[in-house]
Amino acid sequence: MSNVPTAHNTAKAGDFARTVLMPGDPLRAKFIADTFLSNAHLVNNVRGIQGYTGMYKDKPVSVMASGMGIPTIGIYSYELFNFYGVEQIIRVGSAGMIKQSLKLRDVVAGMSAYTNSNYGSQFGFNGILAPSADFGLLLAAHQVAKRLGVDLQAGPVFSSDVFYDESQSPASELLEKLNVLCVEMETYALYLNAARAGKKALSLLTISDNVKTGEALSSMDRQQTFTQMMEIALEIA
Repeated sequence: MSNVPTAHNTAKAGDFARTVLMPGDPLRAKFIADTFLSNAHLVNNVRGIQGYTGMYKDKPVSVMASGMGIPTIGIYSYELFNFYGVEQIIRVGSAGMIKQSLKLRDVVAGMSAYTNSNYGSQFGFNGILAPSADFGLLLAAHQVAKRLGVDLQAGPVFSSDVFYDESQSPASELLEKLNVLCVEMETYALYLNAARAGKKALSLLTISDNVKTGEALSSMDRQQTFTQMMEIALEIA
């Protein structure tokens, strides 16, 4: 019996390209498809998680939202890697600044991911897993960013299970001392799923807010103006 379609994805076998760009926001997925892809067509819209496949220059590329958080990207990236034959997923998301030398709209590449999630326990390793990006994708992103004049910052990111942190010592304050660049909510699961499937993943993030000062971009800015990150991802797809 075929594993596709699934309860979360009505695409047929062959509907996705070997490379999928994965923003969290379904509207950002639509923006990427409308802005950068030619002949883009909708291949999935279950629960409004829009997935499109089209052409970028001379190569087929797909873009599909992940929703918010480790559980959702855990489901969608698992299915893409294991059921749909996708070879690499490039997350194109937003993140909150931890390292205070960064600025709003800076582009970050996650070399590795820290987390407070229990997601890694399923793999049976009696220790702490430290998933990382695919080096080839990371190197390619660095080279493309340099060509485009983008100062790509690479380093560890923090994938949090908590958005509104009411603890007395928020993780961001501790992680700033460890030179962690930013906080987001998906990279850890994406990197572990890629490692388990023998596939490739990279998380490219645009700084949308400062968790220390409260400075932040609008939701519309996050949806439609993070084009430098999108262009880097498309060039290495």
